[in-house]
Amino acid sequence: MNGKELKEALRAGRNVYGTAVVSTSPHWPGMIARSGVDFVFLDTEHIPLDRVELSWMCQTFTALGIAPIVRIPEPEPYGACVAQDAGAAGIVAPYMETLEQVRDLRGAVKLRPLKGRRLNDHLQGRALLEDDLLENIRKRNESKLLIINIESVPALAALDQILAEPDIDVLLVGPHDLSFNLGVPEQWDHPKFQGAIETIIKKGRAAGVGVGIHFSWKIEYELKWAQLGANFLLHSSDISLVERSLLEDFALFRKTLGETEGAGARGRGEGVVI
Repeated sequence: MNGKELKEALRAGRNVYGTAVVSTSPHWPGMIARSGVDFVFLDTEHIPLDRVELSWMCQTFTALGIAPIVRIPEPEPYGACVAQDAGAAGIVAPYMETLEQVRDLRGAVKLRPLKGRRLNDHLQGRALLEDDLLENIRKRNESKLLIINIESVPALAALDQILAEPDIDVLLVGPHDLSFNLGVPEQWDHPKFQGAIETIIKKGRAAGVGVGIHFSWKIEYELKWAQLGANFLLHSSDISLVERSLLEDFALFRKTLGETEGAGARGRGEGVVI
């Protein structure tokens, strides 16, 4: 899917499927394309991708008919412009907690290339834009997705305000950060965490917005949330899937061959959490 197709599918309430991609290997995009994904998630918040690497990945996945969704390092409008210059079809900003942050990001994604005081006056409702200008801007940005990361208690408290802002396409939950912010770290079955997820799904879908939870642990949780209405299905990441597969395969080797469980394991440090 391209960005416009992805946005239309979400607006129609259909499911779209994607995964996070860390590897910059030239063999990776073709492999990812064969999996049948609709989009890829490229994370410049947690993964050290430079501008050249990001642009190469965006352009390559776009050429393969896969929409590149880019998370920028912080909720900052000019960072969103940089990612779009690289070829991002959609922008995610981390830890969005206020209407002002959402509004600023909306300006960078949905009203590009307008900037500065004129953009701010329009976003604040102090000045209207000419009809011809608005139509030109609308056409320029009709394929761009605005995706809001919900990762904290303040974001939950501001959810109704956030959803009242026009042009939001997806609410994307960061479950790891959200669970910590709720005081129940990685306790996926805790009522506080489950209640927060259900609230986000219910309110987002009622507002006509897609909802996703980027989860890399057990697919059973993802299936449950999809049945509740989550439709931006961002499943795991290449790095997590490779690690899990290797752990399972080598554990089976050692068990079958009668070796001590875990023998030979290296690098028990904390892994990357995307």
